[in-house]
Order: sequence, then structure tokens, then C-alpha cells
Amino acid sequence: MLNGPLLVTERLILRPPAAEDFDAFAEMCADAETMQFIGGACPPAQAWRLWCTLAGAWHIRGFSMFSVIERASGEWVGRIGPWEPAEWPAPEIAYGVRAKFAGTGFAFEAAVAACDFAVEFLKWDELMHCIDPANVRSQALAKRLGAVNSGPTRLPAPFQDAPVDAWKQSADNWRANRKALGT
Repeated sequence: MLNGPLLVTERLILRPPAAEDFDAFAEMCADAETMQFIGGACPPAQAWRLWCTLAGAWHIRGFSMFSVIERASGEWVGRIGPWEPAEWPAPEIAYGVRAKFAGTGFAFEAAVAACDFAVEFLKWDELMHCIDPANVRSQALAKRLGAVNSGPTRLPAPFQDAPVDAWKQSADNWRANRKALGT
């Protein structure tokens, strides 16, 4: 059952999380390298609570991160999209993909679709990505999307001690950058 929008790109489908995605999500959550900058590795029971948080945000907020599915294989790639938990510094386009899909361009392709969704459907005036200063791969993706580092910000508990910078751009800048991307 689809409980929200369906976005389709050249190689991907973005849709709200579904039960059949959980095993791949739990695999991602168990990978210490993948999770280094997004909350840390965790066991399946904790991953389940995170998964339900993502799914539940669709009902509470009307948006959340999408499950990203590879069209060719039907395989779960990662979770990417609009995110705004309570006391978050600003609405965010967050991203994370499984290790086996790192470097494929899927994160960029899905993030473009998610930024479009946030600006055109959710009517966000600004896009933001919270990025650890040591996370060079995430910074490179933010730069490719057109965001600039606006300096340190602070996340709410239990992440209040995590170093993060706010990478931002206005909706108007996104529209201009989007044309320049040619995607």
C-alpha cells in the first residue's frame, strides 16, 4: 500500500518506506562506515524504531525521507528526502545510501528529485543539509546540488554534541542550480 507520493527518475523510484524495505534498511544501519555520520551503527531492534520514525513522519508531517529503489533490480538503495524532526535546526533534505550503492550517482539522482519535491510540492523556501565537517562525501554531494556551507548548527538531543554544519541554498537558487544541472 502506497501512503504518499511516488517519484520516478531515470534509474530510481522514490516512495514512502514499506515493510519489505526493512531488511535492507537494517543492513545499512548495521554498517559502521555507512552510519558513521548519520547516527552510528545500530542493531535491528533499534533500526526498526528508526524505520518506524521515518514511516510515521509521513503521517504526522505529511513528508519524510523516501525509500529509494533501483528500477532495474527493485533493490532498496537508501533513504533520501525531506526531514524535519522536532527541534531540528530547519527542514532538511537528508540522504544516506547502502555501501553497495555508494559512488553510483544514485544519491545525487534521488537528492535532485527530493529537492524538487521539497521546493515545488512542499513549497520550502530554503533547502538545508546537516553535514558533519569530516563527512567529505556528503559535502561533495551538497556542493554538487548547489548548497553552500553556512557554518555550524546544532541538532537536538540526543545528537546535540555531534558537530554539524548547515549547507543551504534558497529555493530560487535551487531552481537556477537545477537548470544548470541539466538533469
